[in-house]
Amino acid sequence: MFDPTVFDNLKVAMENAVYDLDNLDSCINITQRIDRLEMSVMAREFGVQFSLREQPDVTAELRLKMDLNNLAAEILEMEDQTPGCSLLLYFHMKIREIDTQCSQIENILTEIWKPDLRPVQMLSQIYGEQTSTYQNRIELRFSRQINEDQMEDIPELLEHMLLTLTELNKV
Repeated sequence: MFDPTVFDNLKVAMENAVYDLDNLDSCINITQRIDRLEMSVMAREFGVQFSLREQPDVTAELRLKMDLNNLAAEILEMEDQTPGCSLLLYFHMKIREIDTQCSQIENILTEIWKPDLRPVQMLSQIYGEQTSTYQNRIELRFSRQINEDQMEDIPELLEHMLLTLTELNKV
C-alpha cells in the first residue's frame, strides 16, 4: 500500500487550491505545471505558474521541493528529524526602468509579505536584442521548511499571491 509523503500531501492540497482558483473562481489562468521526480538525486518538485485572468502580463509561480534527506527521514521514520519541503515563490514580469520599478517592486513585496521574506530580483535581457525591456524574476524564499502543519495556511498564501499579482500589475 502506498503511503503518501509530506510532499505528496502538500502537493495535492496546493494543486487543488490553485485549480479551484482557475476552474471554480475563474480569477486566474494556469500557464504552466511541473511535476518532477529527479532520479539522479532522488528529489521531488512540483510547480504551478499562473496569472490573473484579466491581467496576464505578470505571472506567479509556486514551487514545492523535497530532497533526498527529507524523503529518507520520513520513509525511515528518523526520530531526530522532522521531514518537510522547501517552498519558493516567483513572480515574473517585464520592466523598463530598473531603478524606479525594482524599488517599487521591493516596497510592494515587503509590504505584503513582511520584511522576513526579502525579495530577490534577477534581471535578464537577451544579448544583442535591441529592446529597452528587462525580464524581472522576483524570488521569495521561505527560511524554514513546511509540512502538513502548514496545510491550513495554503488559502492565505494564495490570497497573498493574488494580491501581489494585482499590485505588481500596477507597476
